[in-house]
Amino acid sequence: MAKKFTIGLVALLVLFSPLGRADFRALAQENEDGERQGDGASLSLSPSSGTFIVNNTFDVSIILNTNGRSVNAVDAILKFPPDKLQVVSPSLGKSVIGIWATPPTFNNQNGTLRFQGGIPSPGINTSSGVISTITFRVRSIGTATVNLSDESKVFLNDGLGTNVLTNKSGGIYNLMLPPPAGPTVVSPTHPDQTKWVTNTTVIFEWSGEEGATGYSYMLNEEPVSTPDDISEGSNAGVAYKNLQDGTHYFHIKALKGNFWGGITHYAVRIDATPPAEFKIDISPAARTTSKLPIIDFFTTDNLSGIDHYEMKIIPLNPENIGTEFSTESFFIETQGRYIPPKELELGDYDIIVRAYDVAGNVREVVQRLNIVNPFFSTSEEGLGIAGKFVIPWIYVFITIITLILLLMYSLWIVLRIHRTTKVRELEGVLKDPTIQERLKYLKEKQKAYSKAGSSIQLLVLIVAGAILLSGFLAPFLKAAEFSPLVPPTITTISKNITNDQLFYIGGTTEITGAEVTIYLQNLQDNQVFSATVISDEKGEWFYTHKEPLISGKYFLWTQLKIGNELSPPGPQNEITVSRTAIQLGASRISYETLYLLFAIILFLIALILGVLNFYHYYQARGKQSRLMKEIREAEEAIKRGFATLQHDITQELVVIHQMRLTKTLSKEEEEKEKQLLHDLREISEYVKKEVTDIEKTM
Repeated sequence: MAKKFTIGLVALLVLFSPLGRADFRALAQENEDGERQGDGASLSLSPSSGTFIVNNTFDVSIILNTNGRSVNAVDAILKFPPDKLQVVSPSLGKSVIGIWATPPTFNNQNGTLRFQGGIPSPGINTSSGVISTITFRVRSIGTATVNLSDESKVFLNDGLGTNVLTNKSGGIYNLMLPPPAGPTVVSPTHPDQTKWVTNTTVIFEWSGEEGATGYSYMLNEEPVSTPDDISEGSNAGVAYKNLQDGTHYFHIKALKGNFWGGITHYAVRIDATPPAEFKIDISPAARTTSKLPIIDFFTTDNLSGIDHYEMKIIPLNPENIGTEFSTESFFIETQGRYIPPKELELGDYDIIVRAYDVAGNVREVVQRLNIVNPFFSTSEEGLGIAGKFVIPWIYVFITIITLILLLMYSLWIVLRIHRTTKVRELEGVLKDPTIQERLKYLKEKQKAYSKAGSSIQLLVLIVAGAILLSGFLAPFLKAAEFSPLVPPTITTISKNITNDQLFYIGGTTEITGAEVTIYLQNLQDNQVFSATVISDEKGEWFYTHKEPLISGKYFLWTQLKIGNELSPPGPQNEITVSRTAIQLGASRISYETLYLLFAIILFLIALILGVLNFYHYYQARGKQSRLMKEIREAEEAIKRGFATLQHDITQELVVIHQMRLTKTLSKEEEEKEKQLLHDLREISEYVKKEVTDIEKTM
């Protein structure tokens, strides 16, 4: 809306100005030449800095510099922190704006202020034109940053509404409490009034004034407040415990004789809440084939704000020891996005990110990263395909075994068809007695083979069932988790540890450069392993074991050493290292490797069964085609033979019938007639039966 109004305003100014169109074109050309000669227009705040007192007001002006060009419209948007400042009034008394599109609008809840206006043609060319002066009231202490929004615009007087704003300068203002007018107050727990502190217990101390007989004080959330006229006593200090997060103000005045003196105000800022929970997003995915994943993370803090992030990439596979990411150094400071400086090796990693707020609270998040083989990968969860998704092992086994059973059933059907077709082919074509004897022998062998085949199929089913059962009974033990304990403080520890992954642990101490000893006791053989690391300049320490631990249960504790002095051992904590599968000396065979091996065996079985199905189906189809061809030829031959035989018998019967017309048939002739009729009927029935059988076979 602002842009449409501004363009329209510019158009009206052009149409109703004394300049003609030719003069306007000349002016536009002049402005274009000026744009090539200098920088664009700029908006700035004056003053750009200063120190101001809570509850007082101060003025800030928006200054326009056109840098030698003529502009005719301005759209300025100001942003300020509403918790520290509020607009009292935007003044229009002195302004280079000649026509206001709308009155200046401000919102003290969102912290925004907007000016929209124009200058009649030929516009204005100025180096320090005041657009408006804003009066702010100080609400609370701190640093207030006032900025001009990127949506702000300054339009050139060229008839096109060209935005020539290239520079914007905001202001930074220091906001303070009124100077002490009463007792001098200090806080040993919160010495700096401008800093956020995690301590929720606040101690105030003040110096007793000469002649003071009592003090009245109060603690609230108002920057400036007046205590009542009731004395709290003559003590020179007070403590407040378990204060809520936020900014609190202490107000105190002294009683001298019968008169109360001036008031001193003191601010404390408490933030004991860690930053908000957040997730670590890994692109393209947490399980990926990319060796340069993009690691993104972001969070917020309600009070003091986010100060910085720290991150560490911890390799979990022994073969990745010695890489850049397996050094003993702890976290590195980073921004909300991190790309490894070099490619990661295949394997598992733990990404640990810590978000610190300004007060020093920390939120730690751990995300597992799996760099997998580009084609497939295996894990305790299942079979990874192309690094994009994982098929659980149970579904892999069920699918392959179901396929094997279907192929076995299909092979059984195809073998029956193949055997039947082959036998029918031999029976229908080979009539030689020697071949028939061989055929009988072959049938007996096929019958024996059929029984052996059933035994083989049963054995395959038993083996497949055993493999599937092993998938169900495979133990999936998870590593035990334990809470961080002191001394020293344990803040980071590897989770879901198995005996093919590296163990790591980290934490903090109150003393830099101290020796931290980590003890691990194997509960199976009671052997104790120890390792020592040195805390860094921040008091942080970190240790990664050089090789995977043997599966079993362990006691874990830590101890601090400074010179020859040792701290008491920390409490013992039990952790569990789960078995990956089989361990033979130093060699380990993981469950996922076994699962992959079983899956490959089942796949090969399925492949062999598929090949056998195809082979026997192809062979049976060829034999069936040849048999059908021979059956059709036999049918035609039978039909021709039947026609010839019927014709001969009919001719004989015709001759006998003619003889019956001329004379009486002899006994032999009558017998011959009966025999011919009987043979005709018998042959007809036989041929009819053969044709029916052929049709059924086909």
